Amino acid sequence: MLQKLLIKNYALIQELNIEPSPNLNTITGETGAGKSIMLGAVGLLIGKRADTKVLYSSEKKCIVEGIFNIKEYNLKSFFENEDLDYDEECVIRREISASGKSRAFINDTPVTLDVLKNLGAYLMDVHSQHETLLLGDQDFQLRIIDAYSNTLDSLSEYQALYKSYVEAHRKLKSFKENSAQLQQEKEFNQFQFDELDKAKLKADEQDDLENKLEILENGEQIKLKLSEAYELVDGSEFSAIQNLHQAVESLKSIQTYGKDFQELSDRLNSTFIEIQDIAKELEITANEFEHQPEELQYTQERLSLIYSLQQKHKVDKVVDLIKVKDELEDKLLSVQDAEGSEQKLQQAVDQTFENMNKKAQEISKKRIQHFNKLENELIDLLADLGMENAIVKIDNQPKDHDKTGIDDIKILFSANKGIAPQNLKNVASGGEFSRLMFSIKYIMADKIAMPTIIFDEIDTGISGEIAIKMVNMMLKMSENHQVITISHLPQIAAKGHQHYFVYKDNSSEKSVSKIKLLTKDERSMEIAKMIGGKNPSESAIQSAKELLAV
Repeated sequence: MLQKLLIKNYALIQELNIEPSPNLNTITGETGAGKSIMLGAVGLLIGKRADTKVLYSSEKKCIVEGIFNIKEYNLKSFFENEDLDYDEECVIRREISASGKSRAFINDTPVTLDVLKNLGAYLMDVHSQHETLLLGDQDFQLRIIDAYSNTLDSLSEYQALYKSYVEAHRKLKSFKENSAQLQQEKEFNQFQFDELDKAKLKADEQDDLENKLEILENGEQIKLKLSEAYELVDGSEFSAIQNLHQAVESLKSIQTYGKDFQELSDRLNSTFIEIQDIAKELEITANEFEHQPEELQYTQERLSLIYSLQQKHKVDKVVDLIKVKDELEDKLLSVQDAEGSEQKLQQAVDQTFENMNKKAQEISKKRIQHFNKLENELIDLLADLGMENAIVKIDNQPKDHDKTGIDDIKILFSANKGIAPQNLKNVASGGEFSRLMFSIKYIMADKIAMPTIIFDEIDTGISGEIAIKMVNMMLKMSENHQVITISHLPQIAAKGHQHYFVYKDNSSEKSVSKIKLLTKDERSMEIAKMIGGKNPSESAIQSAKELLAV
């Protein structure tokens, strides 16, 4: 529950400190004094967004800080999951700078607004006029039913199953679309695959073929030049071999005359031997080399096929053609395997649907079992609040599975005798909405663990005896929950365990909203003013004392 609240530099508030009672707190004040401004500041603690317009002084930052006792609320796992320090006294702080930058802290650790909002959902339930409008929304109504029927956990399980079903269905649909496309392309893919498969391509053959083609296309010239070379080296009377032989013999005759002559003789003799070997290879190669027109034709045709396939498939290498062939084979195999794969995917869809539907039916049954009880409780509470002819009816129609289940639920309402219940947004006035929402909050207080409940003028449109009944219900709620109510009714203001008065101080150049915890005497006078105006009569003062004495 909220132990302390500090607000600095927010809207009309320079600085405000309160330590609310753990039970019922009432807040009163004149219209425009700043009661709802406080509510806006509290909203910052539970993740509401803010801007620089909230700054009282543009030269200072805004600070809103709440200290909460969370000992009894089993929130250690939340803090562990968010990597936050846990303490039984949890400090939540929001800071808004003049530049508009907003920061949030939990126990002095910076956090995102989403984390703050998630924690706030465990700590405070803030009723506002906006929430009253939400009562006409079907999703909001469904959350009421699920909270009452204790199906919120089951709904979370269902939503996980629903997500699995949607994903399985998406995969099946996508597979069918791809399979249909592959089936349409099968004949063309088969033709292309057969063409590439028939070619028996090898990754490195193109370079070998291109080199071979160059030799085959120049075969006659190659044979001619080999023969000419052989003739010049060893095929004639005055060949290079003959001349080298004479030179070798000449040097041998003088090699004994010195080291230099010996070295020259040895080098020339080595060259002579090498030339003899080359001459033999030239003779053999020239004799064996033949023009091969058939081999030339095959090589030309093979390269022509490769070039044609490369152009067709827009690639430059044989290895890329082999890759294309493998891809085509995969597509053809996919078509062959499609029937079996589709069957497996369909089985997955059927299984996830069965699991999801089973949980949906379970939730629906449990919801429906609680309709009459909730209807009757609300009708009884509304009668106590002066709406003796009110009728509440929960209408349910089956619908296709979606994230909320299979129930199309509407809360129907009629405040007047003889008028059939209709959709809430069509029939309820502001005061009727407020009483209906209060009745719902009263019932839900023990269904959802909520340490602090805040009501913003929930008593709109009621007075007298009805107000007394409403505040008695608040007192009952405050036995197990901290309740803070902003009210304009003396009957409600008088019942609070603590009574705060919000007022506007106009003594300076700029108006300031302030709040004070009223003493017993101050409280009597404030309630008397609520009854009889600015200058209450003795009877108004007496009535105030009677209200406080009860």
